[in-house]
Amino acid sequence: MATISNLGVGSGLELNTLLDQLTTAEQAPLTAIQNRATSYQAKLSAYGQVQSMLSAFQGAAKQLSDPNFFNSTTATSSAANVLGAVGSTSAVSGTYAVNVSSLAQSQSLVSAGQAKLTDAIGTGTIHIDFGTITGGTLDPATGKYTGATFAANPPPASGTSGFDIKIDSTNNSLQGIRDAINKANGGVTASIVNDGSGTPYRLVLTSNATGANSSMRISVAETDGGTKLSDLVSYSPGKNQDLTGNEVQNMQQTIVAQNAQLTVNNIAVQSTSNTVTDAIQGVTLSLTQGGTTTVTVQRDVKTIQTAVQSFVTAYNNLQKTAASVSNYDPASQSASPLTGDATLRLIQGQMRGILNTPQTGGSGAVTGLANIGVTFQVDGTMAFDATKLTRALTTDPNGVAGLFSNANGKDGYGNQINSLVTSLTGTKGTLTNATDGITQTLKSLSDQYSETQTRINATVAQYKAQFTNLDLIMSQMNNTSKYLTQQFNALNNSNSSK
Repeated sequence: MATISNLGVGSGLELNTLLDQLTTAEQAPLTAIQNRATSYQAKLSAYGQVQSMLSAFQGAAKQLSDPNFFNSTTATSSAANVLGAVGSTSAVSGTYAVNVSSLAQSQSLVSAGQAKLTDAIGTGTIHIDFGTITGGTLDPATGKYTGATFAANPPPASGTSGFDIKIDSTNNSLQGIRDAINKANGGVTASIVNDGSGTPYRLVLTSNATGANSSMRISVAETDGGTKLSDLVSYSPGKNQDLTGNEVQNMQQTIVAQNAQLTVNNIAVQSTSNTVTDAIQGVTLSLTQGGTTTVTVQRDVKTIQTAVQSFVTAYNNLQKTAASVSNYDPASQSASPLTGDATLRLIQGQMRGILNTPQTGGSGAVTGLANIGVTFQVDGTMAFDATKLTRALTTDPNGVAGLFSNANGKDGYGNQINSLVTSLTGTKGTLTNATDGITQTLKSLSDQYSETQTRINATVAQYKAQFTNLDLIMSQMNNTSKYLTQQFNALNNSNSSK
């Protein structure tokens, strides 16, 4: 059977052009579906922009919903080189005279010098306790005590006081002992210094903690029958305070463990740390050197101003986004994705309803945003007067706090905006339902597009098959016509020759 490789060859008709035109006509429904999908995609994107702005506004509102936020304070030191100060929500405004006489410091001990880092020393178990040295006399030249007493710190609820370091033949050199102490991680840092003498290498032990109760007591239980390990590290600054019952100070104290000493308004205060948290209520002092300073504690107005400004900015961004996705341009008669959208109108209406409702959590003088310098403009955005907020915080700080916050988690603009956005964007929220509906519609359009495309493909294939048959029939007819014509011509020629 004859076949046609190209449409129109057999018939001489423009069948390819006709098939293209029919295909374009059949595909018109696809264009309509695609246009609908593009419109819904734009709407879904617009909802996403609105949701992003809602989340930002919720974050700004949530910060203001905490009553403690409005109790934030700043603490400043008139001599920053003496100490730094940081206030908290529990701090009390006021001025405090502080005199730092001494800083807290860690105890440091140094051993006698050794000729080499790797020479073998005795073996045994080193035990280090922490506690307080009291009484007696300290010789500053030798760094040793006479007649002092060592009181060990109470052991923890579970465990024993202090910690052990085992020294055997694998680590009984100066550097081995150093590494073993550091590996024990018991609160002591070991290092080795070179003093440049004939026996230059000296082991240095420093308590990791500051304060008078961070002093060390070091005892040694020898295992090799010698005393060289004890000669190196034993340190018991108190008669009969050593675990063996001996007062031994083979190490030299180079830095005394001591508390920080200071006065606040002439009241004596001491601290085991240079970070002092209880000398001024709600204020943390970071001591750096001795000296006098004045610490001033006051309400952190700037932080509150910044938070309110963020609240206003976030609301304005939400309004501008809502306007941009719902505007209608009469000149070009073009609409935005959410022009006339009921969901967006509902969100804006609920938001305005909250912000225009007076609050009862504050005082009688502060019940609305206008009382703290936040006003609505003609275009629906907010304007903010920081001076008016500062005045309100000075005259009625509790009223300002009550305008946005409440411990019940319900009253105040901060709580109410936070709750509203949560309800709008939650699992069954208005905005969530709207976006879920669009997503489902887009899925349906995608399925419809696929089904329509399949139907069109089948129709076009049928057209092509019919055109191919037409082309074949026309070709056959043309061939038959040519054959008959030839036969008639031959017959006529034969008759005319007779």
